[in-house]
Amino acid sequence: MAEPRSRVYHRNRVAETLREEIGTMLEGQLSDPRIAFCYVTEVAMNPGNKSARVYIAVDGGDEAEKNTVAALVAAKGYIRHELLERLGTRRVPDLSFHVDKSERFQSRIDELLGRSKKRQKAALATATQEQPVSDAPASR
Repeated sequence: MAEPRSRVYHRNRVAETLREEIGTMLEGQLSDPRIAFCYVTEVAMNPGNKSARVYIAVDGGDEAEKNTVAALVAAKGYIRHELLERLGTRRVPDLSFHVDKSERFQSRIDELLGRSKKRQKAALATATQEQPVSDAPASR
């Protein structure tokens, strides 16, 4: 059975609000030195609104990503408490932090597509060079 549109709309609104508020906290409130420069790309709420996956894009390597996620997991209680005060709701969903790797995947796909185009152009160029060109008009 399909979920009512109002619930989906509410869940999307809550997810967007969480994304904005957590992003604001990342910009200035959290002072853990393990947190690298990062931003929230998406918040995905579960259908019951009891938990949310927060996707973070981190500038830096794998080590910076691991340290940032570890610091955010350590600060999860503080973040939930601040969200509770800022949003004024009864409950704040349980948060889990994940590194958003979609930008990496996108750049890898673009790289592979670029290679494929170069190969196609090279194959087309060699195919046109191999065809003999005759100066005589074709007879019927």
